Amino acid sequence: MSNLDETQLSSEQLVDGVLLEAFRDEVRLPDGDTSVREWIDHPGASAIVPVFEDGGTLLVRQFRYPPRRTFLEVPAGKLDEPGEDPEDVAARELEEETGWRAGRFEHVGAAYPCIGYSSELIHVFTAHALQRGTQALAEGEFVEVVEMDLAEAVGRARRGDLKDMKTITALVYAATHLNGTLTSA
Repeated sequence: MSNLDETQLSSEQLVDGVLLEAFRDEVRLPDGDTSVREWIDHPGASAIVPVFEDGGTLLVRQFRYPPRRTFLEVPAGKLDEPGEDPEDVAARELEEETGWRAGRFEHVGAAYPCIGYSSELIHVFTAHALQRGTQALAEGEFVEVVEMDLAEAVGRARRGDLKDMKTITALVYAATHLNGTLTSA
């Protein structure tokens, strides 16, 4: 197998934003040539699939500005501090977005949603032993909580009815885990 690594030669920060940073790097390619890579440094996130004893789950409906449309998504949020525990983020975001707390979380996978231009890694959790908490949306955040049968949500993800990649991945990971077929890598 050949070495496919690229080596950073220089880096220019293009954006220092609230959510992310963007860079333009010059890299040396495996064949010795050079090229440019533009990429986003993202702190990572946690996505949560709440699992109720009756087979239900919660999704959130919200408008997403870049594609300028409303999406049905699993609750999720970014890591706010370097080294923040993804399970702590899952607990925070579940209650903030849905008004529910979990007695137990299970890490069921992690995925890079946009490997061509972003360093973001999303950790996926199922949330169990759910109890009512207090919804506390961030300033400027507007969501509608949608109750749905988990099997229906998974079916919608598999049929392509849901368009958010983290939601599709999270629901498939959760379904695989809950069916006892997920093995650790």
